[in-house]
Amino acid sequence: MAETWRLLDTGVRTAAENMALDEVVLTARSRGVVPNTLRFLQFSPPSALVGYHQAVEQEIRVPFCRERGIEINRRLTGGGGLYFDESQLGWEIIASQDDPRFPRRVEQLYERICQGAIRGLEKLGVRAAFRPKNDIEVNGRKISGTGGTSMGGAFLFQGTLLVDFDVETMLRALRIPTEKLKDKEIASVRERVTCLAWELGDVPPLAHIKAMLAEGFAEMFGIRLEPGPLTPFEEELLAQRLPYFQSDEWIYGIRRPLDQRREVWALYKSPGGLIRASLIVSAGRIREVLITGDFFAYPRRAILDLEARLKGVPADIEAVRPVVEEFLGKGNVQIPGVTAADFLRTIQEALEKTTYTQYGLAPNEANYVFCVVKPLAEIQRCQALLLPYCAKLPDCSYRYQEGCDRCGACCIGEAYQLAEQYGLTPISIQNFEHLEETLKRLKREGAEAFVGSCCEAFYAKHRDDFERIGLPGILVDVDSTTCYDLGKEHDAYAGKFQNQTYLKMELLEKVLARVSPNGRTG
Repeated sequence: MAETWRLLDTGVRTAAENMALDEVVLTARSRGVVPNTLRFLQFSPPSALVGYHQAVEQEIRVPFCRERGIEINRRLTGGGGLYFDESQLGWEIIASQDDPRFPRRVEQLYERICQGAIRGLEKLGVRAAFRPKNDIEVNGRKISGTGGTSMGGAFLFQGTLLVDFDVETMLRALRIPTEKLKDKEIASVRERVTCLAWELGDVPPLAHIKAMLAEGFAEMFGIRLEPGPLTPFEEELLAQRLPYFQSDEWIYGIRRPLDQRREVWALYKSPGGLIRASLIVSAGRIREVLITGDFFAYPRRAILDLEARLKGVPADIEAVRPVVEEFLGKGNVQIPGVTAADFLRTIQEALEKTTYTQYGLAPNEANYVFCVVKPLAEIQRCQALLLPYCAKLPDCSYRYQEGCDRCGACCIGEAYQLAEQYGLTPISIQNFEHLEETLKRLKREGAEAFVGSCCEAFYAKHRDDFERIGLPGILVDVDSTTCYDLGKEHDAYAGKFQNQTYLKMELLEKVLARVSPNGRTG
């Protein structure tokens, strides 16, 4: 006779209740109070959820969420930010790690459990497939993201099934990590995801969706699912733990950003997810460290433990290296797709920014300078200043062509003047293809390096393109709302973005003075 699991449908609840229930049911399973469980969950009001290793302020547009009544909370699991409204369905497997049905290696566990959801989708008429490391896709478009965590011999593995999808609200609630779009070779979020409504032409009854998913998991694991409620133990533990999951301590305090006036940070997109390393250095040692990102770590507190190990270590990558390698070399720490080298590369780039003071840059200025191909110390002379067309007025006659009449209505005229003052050639970049052509031409003509201006999201997304082309450069971040903030990156890629961005002129001049080909220091 097939083993019986509990089918637990906790219905529509707030984000805090759902996050608390994740811990409650996982705790109950780790103590042997409940059997293996398949749980369905829904959210109301709509919710924006960060992964366990993320900082809310870095991943969510908090003012927008507050204005729209979108609840903000933090998951037990890693991964990136998620937007949940009433049209999406969450599913979870909470089971013993000793169950022979489940591999001990995280990557294999992901695929094994996702196959159950895939069978359920097939019963709904949707042909889906697993996409490493943790997505379920339909014709190349994501329909369910997944992730997990573990505790005391039990694990929780969860997925989000997109039944319908409010793209516009999601884009504005989350600071979408747009560098991911490059990895999947798509132009926008709209083209990266799909949902049942889009695939089937309408939305099946929710009860039917749950029933088909349940059948898929039952067939995959050879089990029998029996509906059951929360146990008295779980109800009591929920009442105890809910205030914590409603608190700022849980939502914001777990991964609170460091002092922005003193921190230096760098980011790197590894195969396993985005890594952001923020450091505060004083007297030659790392005093505070915060490592955030959309990766998954097992056990959950592994990153917190790594941060603790790094505090007090000399602010030198050769001193940091053995600490990171020894910690991640332990067999009990798994971070799928992320290596010690990935963490070290990110930390090293952050440490390099502590040296930018010798160029007259304060830490909070250094964080808005991104170098490609070579570190700043090795970039001595630049021949061109590349400027984004979107910094020109939307109705300017030069918006979509080279040149500037220096009317003073935008900052581009001032940038052209600075370029000429410091001996660089100013060039207006119209779209990504124009950027690539320009960099290749400059390289052919013997240019040593360039200075450019773009947003952090563009840098993160196209960093590998800059390195592929191979021309060293210094990129200075922009002010104001970018195409990525507005979900208009596809328009910008094609050179059709209608809003205006603003250059950080004071910072740009400091960089130009540093790398002027005529040797001027300003």
